[in-house]
Amino acid sequence: MATRTQNRNSSRTSTRSTGKRIDSADSTRPTASSTSRTRGSARDNSAFSWGGSNKGGALVGAALAGAAIGFAANFGRKFLMQSMSGMAGDWDEVLAAEHDAAMAIFDKMLATDASQTFKRGMLLTKLTHALDKHAHEEEMVVYPALREANEAHDADLLEGEHGYIKTFIYELNQMGPDAPNWLEKVREFRDLVRKHAHVEEEQVFPRFKERMSDEQNAKITSLVNRDGFWMA
Repeated sequence: MATRTQNRNSSRTSTRSTGKRIDSADSTRPTASSTSRTRGSARDNSAFSWGGSNKGGALVGAALAGAAIGFAANFGRKFLMQSMSGMAGDWDEVLAAEHDAAMAIFDKMLATDASQTFKRGMLLTKLTHALDKHAHEEEMVVYPALREANEAHDADLLEGEHGYIKTFIYELNQMGPDAPNWLEKVREFRDLVRKHAHVEEEQVFPRFKERMSDEQNAKITSLVNRDGFWMA
């Protein structure tokens, strides 16, 4: 009897002891609510969480605003630059005004000395951009129109000269603004562009424009201004 009583007491004691250990283990297991709060906090702190984080939304908003300002500024610059050319009048007058602008840059380059290497470099960059924009307008609009009007010989000749203009730009960039023959090379370059512009302004363009209708003239003018805007 004593043995059975001891066994029952021992069994109850073991059950109570086991129950305490189970309770202790349960107390260290995370609850559903605490897990949810932890995951929610992680989402809020994530760099990729836009909707749930005010900081993320503010950063995205600032980035979009900056991009919009940059786009507007670039658009405004293009509009201003091409408006200045477009105010010259018809397409041939726009191109003639761009010739004059290039000649003015050449004159500034020729007025420098060997100590002004930075200024020379800046002026060459400005000239390169002006001539690139001008060549694009002619090659994408005017010369194709000349070919359509059976003036392919003049169009091919003038477009071929653009290749030599690009060669001069390449050579000036390669030799550097401190080269002893820099001014000589610029004079040769200017002379080529001057002769090219003279043929266009005094021979090819007037003859071409005489055969145009008002509608054709307006169309070419519109296309030159459009291409000039995107290249500005």
